Amino acid sequence: MLKYFVMTVEAMVLAAVTVGTVRGFVFLTDERRGKLAGAIGAGVGFVAAAVMAIMKNATTRIDTSLWNLRIFTLTMVLSLALIVFGIFRKKKIPAGAVYICGGLITALMIFYVLPDVLAYPYLILLTEKSVLSTGFLLKCVGIVFGIILILVAQSAIYNGTVRLSSWTAYGVCTAVLLINAARQFCAVLGIMLNKRMLEKLDKDLKHDIFELVKFSSNNSNMFVYAAVIAAMTVPAVLWVKSLRAREPYDNPAQKRKLRKKWRVTRTYATLMLCCLIFGMVTFTTLDAVANREIPLSPVEDAKIDSGYVVVPFEQVDDGHLHRFAYVTENDIQIRFIVIKKPNSSAYGIGLDACDVCGETGYFEKDGQVVCKLCDVVMNIQTIGFKGGCNPIVIPYEIRDGQIFVPIEGLLENEKMFRNNRMRS
Repeated sequence: MLKYFVMTVEAMVLAAVTVGTVRGFVFLTDERRGKLAGAIGAGVGFVAAAVMAIMKNATTRIDTSLWNLRIFTLTMVLSLALIVFGIFRKKKIPAGAVYICGGLITALMIFYVLPDVLAYPYLILLTEKSVLSTGFLLKCVGIVFGIILILVAQSAIYNGTVRLSSWTAYGVCTAVLLINAARQFCAVLGIMLNKRMLEKLDKDLKHDIFELVKFSSNNSNMFVYAAVIAAMTVPAVLWVKSLRAREPYDNPAQKRKLRKKWRVTRTYATLMLCCLIFGMVTFTTLDAVANREIPLSPVEDAKIDSGYVVVPFEQVDDGHLHRFAYVTENDIQIRFIVIKKPNSSAYGIGLDACDVCGETGYFEKDGQVVCKLCDVVMNIQTIGFKGGCNPIVIPYEIRDGQIFVPIEGLLENEKMFRNNRMRS
């Protein structure tokens, strides 16, 4: 659950900050038209994202990188246009251009980030057996909580931005748009390099572009941190304004109205600050917890005899997960697991790898066998059978109180473990 919560927040937080500040600034330009443009943009973006999610997972016609290239390029152009038109927003034509650009940016940001999030349940089903399984439901709960946090954060940023002065909102919006444009510019260069669209450039220039793309890719979170820090100026300004507010009033009713206004302003400022701080915590602490490296239990000794790896019953009859391996002539370690099934004399035997997640392996937690990569809990009774995230089935024989795993059967899966080359 935590892993998918973190994935959802990481995928959408920059879009939430961008959409919130853009919608707020557009609203201040023209309240009625600006609000309508933001709502229409959000609706169009959601519908387009849903269609894209279906197309990505139901067909092979979608080239994601090319679509991202188009989305990023158009978003950058619209962002620069919004910044320019925003300077002259008091005039009729630039004002109209502001809320049109704002609505389109809102739609494009949602269109970019949401398809992958909407596809998470489909990806989970590749490893889970049913939508009613505990693992599937818990992971979907994590996705839902992540979406709720993003929606609350976006709403708080929007409601905070609309309480700023027009020029302060313009400054925050401009900073966030430029940060997002810088990130998208680096991503566009990366796509163009991968698609060999820059082959005619000078070799040194291509090398410089590659280094820039590599740096931005390895430090992609810096754009999110920068945008969050820029957005934090909104609650800071609102708190300062609320503490310094000395607006005149003619009667007690007006005084109560003013006090309520600034109380609501502080509430949105506090909510926005909490959401942004929690987003930063998600990117750092929670991400480290969700993606922490779980060490596999050590490989146990097993006898090699007449082309078989031989495991005696007494070595594996305690009901816990046991890991064994055979090292090939190419110094590649092929691992397999053995576990005695509960309330049974049968054993679950299979490779320490699956067709979905590769050779990342399994570990035991609270009496359950868990896939290290996707956190799917195995039904121990089904280990040894094909399907889902179950260990890859291997041939074996049981005789004379021992398990005989043929080396020939293990060698058929040597490519699966090619990254497990032993080091002398």
